[in-house]
Amino acid sequence: MKLIIGNKNYSSWSLRGWLAAKQSGLAFEEITVPLYGEDWDEERKSDELAPSSGKVPILWDGECVVWDSLAIIEFLADRVGRDRFWPKDETARGMARSMVAEMHSSYLALRRQLPMNVRKRVEDHHFSDDAKADIVRILSLWAEARARFGKGGPFLFGSFCAADIIYAPVVSRFITYGVPVPGFAVAYMQAVWEHEWMKNWVAAAEAEDWTIGRFEGPQPS
Repeated sequence: MKLIIGNKNYSSWSLRGWLAAKQSGLAFEEITVPLYGEDWDEERKSDELAPSSGKVPILWDGECVVWDSLAIIEFLADRVGRDRFWPKDETARGMARSMVAEMHSSYLALRRQLPMNVRKRVEDHHFSDDAKADIVRILSLWAEARARFGKGGPFLFGSFCAADIIYAPVVSRFITYGVPVPGFAVAYMQAVWEHEWMKNWVAAAEAEDWTIGRFEGPQPS
């Protein structure tokens, strides 16, 4: 398999696709394409990126091509067994799927005002009311998942699963922008941040030698 991702410092969806590939346990080649570089308009039209219209991540498995992080999770779950990605308990699995779908389609204010930037630390960031509402909603979901299904380990549903994959970039955003969170969330975020795969991703992001200006300046609120 071959997984094409964007800059590790900025690309939240690439992080999700990459964590999914790691979770599968399958061998894969990792290819990073610098997003929005001088040759980006041509690069995104290449044979490898054209199926997704230049969006990353994109997974190639022989002639099969899958893009969109959630689609990649589901494709890999079919390959290796769904229990590797989703809680075994039916009730827990239902909540995990709903949380993943909500993250996939919602939280526009959070995405716009708190773009992922692994290397950056922002003090006294202003959060709009819409962004605050997104943060409260996410924390409430985390709290419910941990209280109902998290007793088997430090992650949302105990063991590391698709829900943690999808919310991992949110953990990064909360750290970058100093989002105040309650104690249970601090413990959960620490578990994600100290996961071996996340530590590898963060180290690679910090070692990248390029920046994307649109993600470095003040964000609209």
